[in-house]
Amino acid sequence: MVPLHPRELSAFRRALLGWYDAHRRDLPWRQDGDPYRVWVSEIMLQQTRVAAVLEHYARWMERFPTVQALAAAREQTVLALWSGLGYYHRARRLHQAAKVIVRERKGELPRTEEEWRELPGIGRYTAAAIASIAFGEAVAVVDGNVERVLGRLFGAKLGRETAWEQAEALLEPARPGDFNQAMMDLGATVCTPRSPQCLVCPLVAWCATRGAEPAAAKAARKRRAVFYALARRGDSILLVQRPLDAKRMAGMWELPELAANPAGEPLAKFRHSITDTDYAVMVVAASAAIIRSFGGNGRWFSRKQWSSLALTGLTRKVLGKLASES
Repeated sequence: MVPLHPRELSAFRRALLGWYDAHRRDLPWRQDGDPYRVWVSEIMLQQTRVAAVLEHYARWMERFPTVQALAAAREQTVLALWSGLGYYHRARRLHQAAKVIVRERKGELPRTEEEWRELPGIGRYTAAAIASIAFGEAVAVVDGNVERVLGRLFGAKLGRETAWEQAEALLEPARPGDFNQAMMDLGATVCTPRSPQCLVCPLVAWCATRGAEPAAAKAARKRRAVFYALARRGDSILLVQRPLDAKRMAGMWELPELAANPAGEPLAKFRHSITDTDYAVMVVAASAAIIRSFGGNGRWFSRKQWSSLALTGLTRKVLGKLASES
């Protein structure tokens, strides 16, 4: 890949940043560049769409407005507020990192990419994003959106390390945070995976592809049917806790899951999707036998109690749907 001539590189940067200044997305964590807010947003946005993050982010900032407030919280409280975003290890590591910052750094957040990478749950991309956006460090970022933009610009699928090298070469050192966010916004809104809007792209003059690449084959999604039992006792429901050493959603609470489709009319049926799997969900009223089988491992919670509990996203969705129908 031939690097751009200095004059072309300057024009490239001006075109991208001019577009960003006019079309940047109005996102709450961009309002003041506060490093704590930027950090939380970057963790929430990992493998998650912006639209899905906005409501969770607002609730999070209301409950944990500072790193000190987050560090002082119980893990179950943190997980309860995260419920619905998935990938719960992100919340646990965010909580762990907040404790390190308060305990070992007296509440002072790191300023450089190198310092950020010393914290739990902070990898190369997240460290560079926070350092550039919140502190103006001249380091580039490469996420899925940026990698796609670069691949199309250079007309080749780039290896991971090559993509980072190209991003560093293109970076505007005077406005690194804005440049990085511009590349991410461009990939999210214009240079999209399917049907890129090349006619309105500010970088079309430098693009080797211009929408001519063949469409990538879409991976087949997995399908799975799951069955849950709803046991009521007055205004309380029976929930069971996942093992603390479970690989996914350890320690989270959920409705009892049944091994097979039980007889009887379901209380609710709906669909639920995660990364690569579509679930057909069925909820049935728990029989006395089902309650006895789970009773030793479960606990009864009132609505006030379970609404602030660390529930799996699917369980929260089920209970919210049933509550709205009752």
